[in-house]
Amino acid sequence: MKLQGRKIYQGRAEGEALVTSMGISFFGGVDPETGIVVEKGHQLEGQSISGKILVFPTGKGSTVGSYTLYRLKRNGLAPLAIVNAECETITAVGCIISEIPCVDKIPVEQVKTGAFITIDGESGAVEVFDS
Repeated sequence: MKLQGRKIYQGRAEGEALVTSMGISFFGGVDPETGIVVEKGHQLEGQSISGKILVFPTGKGSTVGSYTLYRLKRNGLAPLAIVNAECETITAVGCIISEIPCVDKIPVEQVKTGAFITIDGESGAVEVFDS
């Protein structure tokens, strides 16, 4: 399935999708030392976002979340790319300063965890291959 979105940050990535229908708060919601979602009650609680194409509707929480994404990248624990329905400022800035490909305006409910995804951050194209 080919989906056309909007470029937030350039770059190409491919890998396994990790999908949630819940917003993500990187500050306080993801441990920058492990890459594991620690927010209590979150669909992804206990799972690592490292090395995955992280797919979620939108970000939430503190502006420090941008720096948390940067820390994840510096620690080698960042997602390969981020796909959103609506990329808000915190996630966008985090992707830009961390050089993480990011695309939004994608119907994230059409993507399932485990699917193989390719991202072209320059054109905003996302291709999803079922697992």
